[in-house]
Amino acid sequence: MQFTSEVTEHGVSERAFELEVAGERVPGIIWTPEGAVGPRPVVLMGHGGTQHKRVDTLLARARAYARHQRWAVVAIDAPGHGDRTTPEAAAAARANIQARIAGRTQGFDPERMREMAQRTLRAVPEWRATLDAVRTLPEVGEGPVGYWGVSMGTSIGVPYLASESRVQCAVLGLNGLRSGMDEFAAQAASITIPLLFVFQRHDELVNVEAGLALFDAFGAKEKTMHINPGGHVGIPAHEREEFERFFLRHLGPGGR
Repeated sequence: MQFTSEVTEHGVSERAFELEVAGERVPGIIWTPEGAVGPRPVVLMGHGGTQHKRVDTLLARARAYARHQRWAVVAIDAPGHGDRTTPEAAAAARANIQARIAGRTQGFDPERMREMAQRTLRAVPEWRATLDAVRTLPEVGEGPVGYWGVSMGTSIGVPYLASESRVQCAVLGLNGLRSGMDEFAAQAASITIPLLFVFQRHDELVNVEAGLALFDAFGAKEKTMHINPGGHVGIPAHEREEFERFFLRHLGPGGR
């Protein structure tokens, strides 16, 4: 892990870093309480499709968790996102997702499915390497670990959680299970940690039946599904408090 910048504001230290995984540069950010000492819980945050590690909603949660709960929070750019793509490609991806939302286009064509599978194959070991690296930091250590990721964050999160025994709880959502997704279903079934699953009743990209199917597939005995009205990008603000309470219940507060 190589740190490339650091800034501290309002009690939160934000450090940008880079990792090399399978010969590829993986940029990320870690947020910790100012002056943090000793081990503490860490929350891994996966962004959505067309987004990046500093998207506004993720940034707000990360700073709040570090400031109020004294947790460490980590985010990385997924393959083909953020600093791992060009502004032109990012703009085209945003236009594509906006068109899919406007057209209520559910599912993906075979080529797009192959691209997503390749991205996941790369992202899972990147998250594993990221957790390896941050746990060597004395202010993080080997405390409890949570994962947050909806939409694409769940597409990557399910196979990651299925292969990662160090994560103790997770917030997932805005994703579903359809026919032909046998491997994804098997991965979901192997996840037994406590889960909070969020879904939008009028999601333009994933229907409620697919969301319920994924929720039912999870092997967790403790799992809760929140369904709110609105579209894919309309998770209500009050869910942010639910996320924080969920993580606090399972991770506990941070130390000094």
